[in-house]
Amino acid sequence: MSRSAERLKVVFNHLDRSSVLLQASPTSGQNITSYHPQVLRYTNDSGPLTPDQRLFYEANGFIVIKNLVSEEDIDRFRREFERICRQEVKVPGLLVMRDVAISKSEFVPDQKAVSKLQDFQEDPELFRYCALPQILKYVECFCGSNIMAMHTMLINKPPDAGKKTSRHPMHQDLHYFPFRPVDRIVCSWTAMEKINRQNGCLVVLPGTHTGTLKEHDYPEWEGGVNKMYHGVRDYDAGHPRVHLEMEKGDTVFFHPLLIHGSGMNQTQGFRKAISCHYASADCYYIDVKGTTQENIEKEVKEIASRKYDLDDTFTFQDTWSLRGRLVQGERTSL
Repeated sequence: MSRSAERLKVVFNHLDRSSVLLQASPTSGQNITSYHPQVLRYTNDSGPLTPDQRLFYEANGFIVIKNLVSEEDIDRFRREFERICRQEVKVPGLLVMRDVAISKSEFVPDQKAVSKLQDFQEDPELFRYCALPQILKYVECFCGSNIMAMHTMLINKPPDAGKKTSRHPMHQDLHYFPFRPVDRIVCSWTAMEKINRQNGCLVVLPGTHTGTLKEHDYPEWEGGVNKMYHGVRDYDAGHPRVHLEMEKGDTVFFHPLLIHGSGMNQTQGFRKAISCHYASADCYYIDVKGTTQENIEKEVKEIASRKYDLDDTFTFQDTWSLRGRLVQGERTSL
């Protein structure tokens, strides 16, 4: 039995011990030391995560897997993104978002820059990302064998125009999701090129996934903020943070309560990443009325109503049910 396996056995068999010192696994790309709970709440023992990687995720709420997506696949996703920007292909249900301060497009003259594609589930080429076997084998560690792809994005962070609008405020992804349980949801986020602090890498607050969902709203930033970029209203700004500098093909998996964001893109190029939020097909929808999520429910319904000419009977939950796609196993609930 390996040292890691023996260590995990101790965790399972000696739950009366108060805590175990945890150090980052080599694949995490980080050097964090922290304490973790004894019961492995956030992962299961199926799939390729090593015992040390599971312990790292338990304590920190994220794990980076190096070189998971091939250069060939990423280049295909990049070409499809360019086709969409050039309007050579129309994708049903796709939301094309543009930066409020960037007037120069990457591909098309006289258009504002596309900062994000959202909901590309009807684009077969981009949606291939969500069903890549090497991604799903890790997702199964968090969600189980019945897996839904619920939310898709290709983020194209533009060079900042001097107004800092290329930032993404610190937030928790669960703010946007009306389904539970929270621990059976995970995001995969893959770098489509080298990503560092200069071009606005992700920044995470390790361990914040063990807390609760906080109130979110638009930050009061001079220069404006992009549509639906809500931020956490109150968090400990002094909490230790980790900047996730990644190479092309590296993929981070993270919990929906993990507080994270990204900085400005201070380079002259666009910074690209592709991501999917997955949930167990056994998850269920909740009513968010009277909760901190009520503001995002209202905003999403207003956007959907304008885009598709829908009446008031259309619910926040409906918007997610229509976008969700089964990528493995059976669609048991969502």
